[in-house]
Amino acid sequence: MSHITAKKGYESLVVRLNKYPQGAPPSENLYKILKMLFSEEEARLVAQLPIRPFEIATAAKRWSMSHAEASRVLEGLAKRAVLIDIYKDGKVFYVLPPPMAGFFEFSMMRTRGDIDQEMLAKLYYEYLNVEEDFVKELFCDTQNSFIRTFVNESVLTTNDAVTILDFERASHYIETSEHMGISMCYCRHKMEHVGKACDAPMDICMTFGTVADSLIRHGHARRVDKVEGMEKLHEAYENNLVQCGENMKSGLSFICNCCGCCCEALLAQKRFGNLQPIETTAYIANISDSCVDCGRCVGACPVDLIQKNEHVEILEDLCLGCGVCVQATKCKSLTLKKRGTRILTPENSVHRAVLLAIDKGKLQNLVFDNDALYSHRAMAAILSAILKLSPVKRAMASDQMRSHYLVKLIEVLGYK
Repeated sequence: MSHITAKKGYESLVVRLNKYPQGAPPSENLYKILKMLFSEEEARLVAQLPIRPFEIATAAKRWSMSHAEASRVLEGLAKRAVLIDIYKDGKVFYVLPPPMAGFFEFSMMRTRGDIDQEMLAKLYYEYLNVEEDFVKELFCDTQNSFIRTFVNESVLTTNDAVTILDFERASHYIETSEHMGISMCYCRHKMEHVGKACDAPMDICMTFGTVADSLIRHGHARRVDKVEGMEKLHEAYENNLVQCGENMKSGLSFICNCCGCCCEALLAQKRFGNLQPIETTAYIANISDSCVDCGRCVGACPVDLIQKNEHVEILEDLCLGCGVCVQATKCKSLTLKKRGTRILTPENSVHRAVLLAIDKGKLQNLVFDNDALYSHRAMAAILSAILKLSPVKRAMASDQMRSHYLVKLIEVLGYK
């Protein structure tokens, strides 16, 4: 196959991408995508970058080039949204995001002439929608989904609206994020180029925090305030779109407003729902005894979980609890109710990355990520996340790293 004979730079980049929990299985289409996004020399350089955020000096040392030259290369990659540049405490840090949610999407979040977006969209479609390896690896090969659903707040009862937690509300991130950007929906933009797009709003993809700040500065997103952000959220509600975002409580980088026909996550839910590719909300759709089986709600669910045989039924085991069916039908017999089981959400990006890494057998890549051992902050953050895990998860982490140090640390600190 052609990917076996790919040039060394791209081979090294694929290896680097797959060190992170959200990797990219090799395929001929993946190599074609990377060749459109990176020159061979850029691929060779990016393959040497750490997993954790790094400063210019780190790249310069790895690349054996001057600080000024490394800065020029990094800035060029950040302008194309291949890297994210983060300004903090008077310093600039860079990080290579995963392919998804990351630089795959960023390449299609605006119209641009420096790459052939039609060709790129067709490659994405083949790699993500026709081939199954990437989607299964991303959404299904873990007990801890990297993406979760937000409930449609407009359909909650008064009691639920009072008791819902902040991190369960998309509006919370809109109202509190320091930076917020709006971009073109990657999924619908991609589908538009392959003739499969729907008529849902296009300019409605939400990014937050340092990722939004980087995308805004380089023209890949438009800065909005919380007022316009809330208007966009209600526009999404009115168009029966599902809010899907990172599966963690704090530091979210994105919330997508997804349709069931174009969105990668919702399409994965349709194909592999029994593997729970998306974490649910704390709610579940419920049909009351007052239902007259009119069937108006059939087809309202974005992942096709409402069916009518003798009676209207909801496949509750697969329900995301998004509330779109309630919004779409306005039927009094269709409501949301609290789930009987508690939904556990990772605290932040480190906690989530550790859980995913444990599931995928890649924890050692996070802990021994090049210079990570020399950074007390990086090691402290990783170990803090490990110590919050359940005993079973901690045992898995220890087995993967074969580290007496971690075992002893857990024992000494009393996390048994």
